[in-house]
Amino acid sequence: MNKIHISTARKMLLAPEPLDITVLTASGELRTYRNAVGLKQGHYSGSRNIKLVGSPDNPGSGEIRKIRDCLILAVNGLEVFI
Repeated sequence: MNKIHISTARKMLLAPEPLDITVLTASGELRTYRNAVGLKQGHYSGSRNIKLVGSPDNPGSGEIRKIRDCLILAVNGLEVFI
């Protein structure tokens, strides 16, 4: 599996193209968000908002989620390391 640094993942999330993001949730489960676009990032808090873009296989389209950068495990199938 290819790996990228967290700084590269942050740059990818600034782009307007939809991405697939795998994160670790507060309850300890892995969750993959398909067709997610990064919105606002909190530089000092280390968190960001993402929006789930509509697609036929994505029933939660239009929802906005808040994720922490340190809990991003993969972006577009590329493993993220710190």
